[in-house]
Amino acid sequence: MIIRPVAAADFAAWAQLYTGYAAFYGVAQTDAMRATVWGWLMDAGHGTEGLVAEVDGVVVGLAHYRAFARPLSATIGGFLDDLFVGPEARGSGAAEALVQGVADVGRKRGWSLIRWITAEDNYRARGLYDRVAEKTKWVTYDIKV
Repeated sequence: MIIRPVAAADFAAWAQLYTGYAAFYGVAQTDAMRATVWGWLMDAGHGTEGLVAEVDGVVVGLAHYRAFARPLSATIGGFLDDLFVGPEARGSGAAEALVQGVADVGRKRGWSLIRWITAEDNYRARGLYDRVAEKTKWVTYDIKV
């Protein structure tokens, strides 16, 4: 398994995975929305970056991440926005390898931590997350604007 930055040639495989990710969370997603996110990933000046997991030349998973300021600690952290592995590759270690890939980026950049959220009922993923990270006491809120 290879964990590497997403590349322009990955679009079709990435789009299929990202469509699956949106469906998993029940999010209506259009081609235009995917095009926007893909544009962010391909724009070195945008804060969103991506990794893919590749097995035998096939992209089987994705991770999107970005830096974020942590004023209270006066540090920069990494936020893992999206993590998805296609059904055919689940259990292969791809998800853990992608999380570790983002952590490797963070170590190279001097980030203080990698943070992410997941759905409370995402039990399979939480099994991995509970093993590789520390569950925090923080509760998340959103205001739609």
